[in-house]
Amino acid sequence: MRSAAKYVWIILIVAFVGGFLLVETSGLLNRDVVTSNTAIAEVNGEDILATEYFRAVQLREQQESQRLGRGLTLDERQQLEQAVFDDLVNDRLVRQELDRRGIQVTDAEIIAAAQTSPPPELLQNPELQTDGQFDPEKYRRFLANPAAKAQGILQYLEAYYRSEIPKQKLFAQVASDVYASDARLWALWQDTHDSARVTYAAFRPELIPDSAVKVSDADVSAYYERNRKTFERPGRAVVSLVAIPRTVTAEDSTAARQRAQALRDEIAAGAKFEDVARRESADSASGAQGGDLGRGPRGRFVPEFEAAAYALQPGQLSQPVATPFGYHVIRVDAKNGDTLAVRHILVRIGQSDSTAARTDRAADALAKDAAAAEDPKKFDAAAAKYNLPKTQVVAIEKEPLTANGRYVPSVSAWAFGGAKVGESSDLFDAPEAYYLARLDSLTPGGAQPLAEVRDEILRRLQREKKLELLLPRAQEFAAAARTKGFEAAAQATKGVELGTTPMFTRTSLVPGLGQFTAAHGAAFGVPVNQISAPVISRDAVVVLRVDQRVNADKGAWQAQKTQQRRQITQALRQSRVREYLSSLRESAKLEDNRKDVLAAQRAQSAG
Repeated sequence: MRSAAKYVWIILIVAFVGGFLLVETSGLLNRDVVTSNTAIAEVNGEDILATEYFRAVQLREQQESQRLGRGLTLDERQQLEQAVFDDLVNDRLVRQELDRRGIQVTDAEIIAAAQTSPPPELLQNPELQTDGQFDPEKYRRFLANPAAKAQGILQYLEAYYRSEIPKQKLFAQVASDVYASDARLWALWQDTHDSARVTYAAFRPELIPDSAVKVSDADVSAYYERNRKTFERPGRAVVSLVAIPRTVTAEDSTAARQRAQALRDEIAAGAKFEDVARRESADSASGAQGGDLGRGPRGRFVPEFEAAAYALQPGQLSQPVATPFGYHVIRVDAKNGDTLAVRHILVRIGQSDSTAARTDRAADALAKDAAAAEDPKKFDAAAAKYNLPKTQVVAIEKEPLTANGRYVPSVSAWAFGGAKVGESSDLFDAPEAYYLARLDSLTPGGAQPLAEVRDEILRRLQREKKLELLLPRAQEFAAAARTKGFEAAAQATKGVELGTTPMFTRTSLVPGLGQFTAAHGAAFGVPVNQISAPVISRDAVVVLRVDQRVNADKGAWQAQKTQQRRQITQALRQSRVREYLSSLRESAKLEDNRKDVLAAQRAQSAG
């Protein structure tokens, strides 16, 4: 168990020492600007110190970098920072609520939990598993090892449970009255198992000319005031982008295949597949589990991988298999019909050292000429000098940027992170290319003025009025359909759209009818072979005839009801807790000082 102790101790070093030393020694906290008493936020009068926030960000970033096997992009770091901030705020709110309710934890509860319910990082520790599953006996021996106490693991567990158990007590109180009745379970089952097929006639707004409806300025203003929040928009930035691609050659592909073959040969010679996967696989998620991709049916993998996997017998190794992700060495652990338990080792196809060196030199030259330049002309000059095509794209605040269907890391976060119009970014490194951006324009987010959204509101109100005007026409059609027949009435009605749906449930997205519309309700409310009254849907007035309906099997529902109740109850309890935390946050007095603190740091760094 010495290796297990070492593994956990590494986690603890990161969590309790590394972050503090990094924050204190890296210059992250400039004490001329941010002191040990500076609050980055205040929650109901209780401070969240900047030191605590930055330390938590550093720790989380270390953990994520270790998990991903690379540094974080600015986009990922921005999401991480927001998640850390939200966690700290929620932690304050929960602790305040625990104090208000007088919820505490006893030593006996901590001991019992430590013995039977290990934290996630221990559950996932390979040294505490047998055949890929957590082994309680190994865990108990681990806790009994004197090294666990000497290295501080028992203290860590005590702190963990002293924090977590009161939260679980609180959440249990909050969700104690949640119950999924038979009536609710049956209704949920019907939603996904009742099905119908209909023939419909749709009267679309396009049948009415714009000139036939009148929408006044007062109507537009009133709609805007009623729905002001729906017109809040995120910030918008226009950026120019150049890229130096990491072009992969045929020689690079050959090298990757040879590497995969060497790993296969190593395993064939006696090395454990799981150990080689942990050491070598570029798929970090499965690699950490010894290459395990789980057990499941056909359809889980790309065709090349799936064909190779299903051709193997249990225990057999594949030759290197090429897919869009790279080369794979595959082993099937178990096979039962179409169900496979499979592992793999992934070798990505990347640039060779010599090819990468040429790309790096080109990137260094571009960065020297234009990276972090305040003069916008330097960006254009560098693009022309190195014959790099420029692309102008729009970045949306808090969303990753895509250009030509490809994710471009860090540019969006940079554009909204204090960059000035005309300024060029640093050179951003991505697996497929180096990117350099220039900020061409920046529009702040928030509530859009009426002038900006007037045309959008006008179109919405026109559509609503057109649907109202179409209602008498649809009523006439419904009456004719009841006497002449649905298809005959449709042939005699100008402009009507006639269609027949496939079988669908109450929750389905239905061609021609949409999803969760009034037409859905009519399809399950009107008797079979009967014609509905007109219903106004989102983008049409619809009349329908129910051609077929299949009701849910109550016997099948009864057979699975216990499992369904367990799943639904758990989901309802989780939803109740989320709603509770959201209500705490909405009612809290929260002061967020992050922008001010970070701006002060940037100013100090610039000085």
